[in-house]
Amino acid sequence: MADHEGAEDQLWLVRHGETEWSASGRHTSTTDLPLTGAGEAAARTLAGPLADVDFAQVLTSPRQRARHTAELAGFPDAEVDEDLAEWAYGEYEGLTTVEIRRTVPDWTVWTSPSPGGESAGQVAERLDRVVARTVAADGRTLVFAHGHSLRALAARWLGLDVAEGRHFALDTSTVSVLGVDRGTPVVRRWNALP
Repeated sequence: MADHEGAEDQLWLVRHGETEWSASGRHTSTTDLPLTGAGEAAARTLAGPLADVDFAQVLTSPRQRARHTAELAGFPDAEVDEDLAEWAYGEYEGLTTVEIRRTVPDWTVWTSPSPGGESAGQVAERLDRVVARTVAADGRTLVFAHGHSLRALAARWLGLDVAEGRHFALDTSTVSVLGVDRGTPVVRRWNALP
């Protein structure tokens, strides 16, 4: 983990706007879905609050739902960072948790493997690079990404195992802020609507 010294309010997280699959609870990682009309409208509401904040760097997942959210929020030049992609669900792509649990009772992405998908260790490795990149920046970093990857990123910022991301519910088109308080990584704001 990176040293967080001087990282007050340094990492801002935005979950992309609603898609058809996020609205229905289907696991979406590599499937590149567009935002719904409601998702686009909600993403536009992010522009005002974010315009008043200076960011040293703005990063986005490569998926169109995150990139389009960044554009609608006023950041059309956000830099694509592959490390911000959603947790790869493998064979569970497009399924709901209820559907998965019909064959694997008590399954969660946090505690169970996803056949053909990423492990928690693989997710931690790439999100640790995002933390390091954030800490190295001269100022705040804004990222546009996904529900599970952002929850895992928050856990890694706090020095916790990826699985602890399960404690951070995250809705679409919300803003969260991570920082440091007297040398301790903290959550300053979570799952806030603009």
